[in-house]
Amino acid sequence: MEQQSKAPQDIRNVVNFLRSSSAGMKIRVGVLNGKRVDYFKGKGAVKALLSPAYGKLKNVPKVTNEQEAQQLLLSIIPFAFFLRVERGAPTGTSSGSPKQLQITQMQTFVPSDYYAWFYEGSQWTTYVGGVAMVAIMLAGVMFPLWPPIMRLGVWYLSIGVLGLIGLFFALAVVRLIFYIITVIVASPGIWIFPKLFADVGFVESFIPLWEWDVPKKKGKKKRSEKEKAKETNGGASPVSSAHIEEIQDSGSSRPASRAARVEEVPDEDS
Repeated sequence: MEQQSKAPQDIRNVVNFLRSSSAGMKIRVGVLNGKRVDYFKGKGAVKALLSPAYGKLKNVPKVTNEQEAQQLLLSIIPFAFFLRVERGAPTGTSSGSPKQLQITQMQTFVPSDYYAWFYEGSQWTTYVGGVAMVAIMLAGVMFPLWPPIMRLGVWYLSIGVLGLIGLFFALAVVRLIFYIITVIVASPGIWIFPKLFADVGFVESFIPLWEWDVPKKKGKKKRSEKEKAKETNGGASPVSSAHIEEIQDSGSSRPASRAARVEEVPDEDS
């Protein structure tokens, strides 16, 4: 856009910061004129300008409070890096589908409103990735022309990678067989490298070496929470929105037996 090319360098630095991941803004995806676009909430942009990461930047306007942040974001709107939009209904049947967006005529900055991005940010990573992909493809096509020592090195490297993958699968099979044996011999069983498939780092995947397959107990936590709730209420039972009414069970063979019926009633305070 022509307006974006006229933006001063300090404003462009602010926009690059907001568009980057270091700003920590929650980016949503919507549909504007049939195209998917990213949009954000104004409150998130205000928090980003007040964050310590923005304070470390150079050649950017200084922001000390929310009013200055809102004023700075308002001054960016005329350059059309982002525009104020209204959010409508979802485009699909599910609630998680991208929602319809429509640009509003009154372009101002309100923290509770939504703003669609019309700026993709710095594209140098895209250019570098494209050049690297082309270089890798050319290198693969010209593999027969490589010197013999380079082709031998690639062969050794591929064998090493395949060996590591095979070792990983072998370890997974061995730990499963060992677990089945220990379940029969020494219940509840022992897992070798219990965090092998957990979402942890490489080193943490092999720590600890083994562990008993003991299920986690959740009942104690629930009981402790109930005891804390009773203590906060002074030992008295909390107010419930249901009452128990005892009725005679005429169809029972026992003359003095009674059945309990639970009936929910609306809370008087609601």
